[in-house]
Amino acid sequence: METTIAELDGLMLARVEGDDRVFEVSFDTIEPTDVTLRFIRDEERVGSIYNDDGTERTMARLTTGRDGSDFIGVEVPKDFVSELLDAASEAGRITDETALEGYRLRVL
Repeated sequence: METTIAELDGLMLARVEGDDRVFEVSFDTIEPTDVTLRFIRDEERVGSIYNDDGTERTMARLTTGRDGSDFIGVEVPKDFVSELLDAASEAGRITDETALEGYRLRVL
């Protein structure tokens, strides 16, 4: 899988691409909870990474903005999630570092 995590046009871009999936989101901050990461852009949730089947599969989805519907979830590797969180934390884009540590313990 090919991954990209970078600052671009004042936002952070996260992209993972494999033969059978693509996930890309740009965001201002990540809001961590116990088992979910919410991507926030312009004070609105634009997507999330959540755990399906407990903590076995890490899934990502984007919010379409149309009647609250989401795209179908795409599985993303935990290594990508860990790398994304490291970069977002270094860039000061995590809303709650304490909650982030709880997420890391439960999920990663």
